Amino acid sequence: MTATATPAHKRILLKLSGEALMGDDAFGINRATIERMVAEVVEVTGMGVEVAVVIGGGNIFRGVAGGSVGMDRATADYMGMLATVMNALALADAMNRQGVTARVMSAIDIQQVVEPYVRPKALQYLEEGKVVIFAAGTGNPFFTTDTAAALRGAEIGAELVLKATKVDGVYTADPYKDPAATRYARLTFDEAMVRNLGIMDATAFALCRDQKLPIRVFSINKPGALKRVVMGEDEGTLVYA
Repeated sequence: MTATATPAHKRILLKLSGEALMGDDAFGINRATIERMVAEVVEVTGMGVEVAVVIGGGNIFRGVAGGSVGMDRATADYMGMLATVMNALALADAMNRQGVTARVMSAIDIQQVVEPYVRPKALQYLEEGKVVIFAAGTGNPFFTTDTAAALRGAEIGAELVLKATKVDGVYTADPYKDPAATRYARLTFDEAMVRNLGIMDATAFALCRDQKLPIRVFSINKPGALKRVVMGEDEGTLVYA
């Protein structure tokens, strides 16, 4: 590897929404979509970047969301956590099939299925070049997977949290509705809060700000975007302290 090909970031935390796995389907996991996303992760791990992933569960929970109407919030949140475990298993399987060893670590105890989350073990896996997939959010109801991404990113010493979305960054307005909307290349945490840009939920955003953990918002659907981010190129929007 030449000096010019050296990644700008050694360890990253990638936050994927469950909906990102659906592709054009109404819910569930689209095989072609997950394989394409995994190929992007495999490429950056091949460059020596240590990758951890936090995955959501909206693509699965959406299929049963109607039945959760009126349900106790904590119960519904635990159902969502289990959905993230299913997604994490699918993601790990796809990575293993593409030649990268992945380990799923769950915040809730399901030892017959996946490993429990243990921070030193997660750090060991990352140092060994394995992809670590964090499932079940924080293990607590009332907290989103965005908060889990901020928490795990801080715990493992990630240099950057990557929030993968359908849009290639943070815009002045909804680019799908306003053709005059422009993308922010860089924002401070304070600027994002003043402008109420809704990049992450308030708990996650505050944790990243307090830990001075930068966030890069980018489109996971844009070919080569993940590689450009880890190389330090102007991709998406950087939110920093």
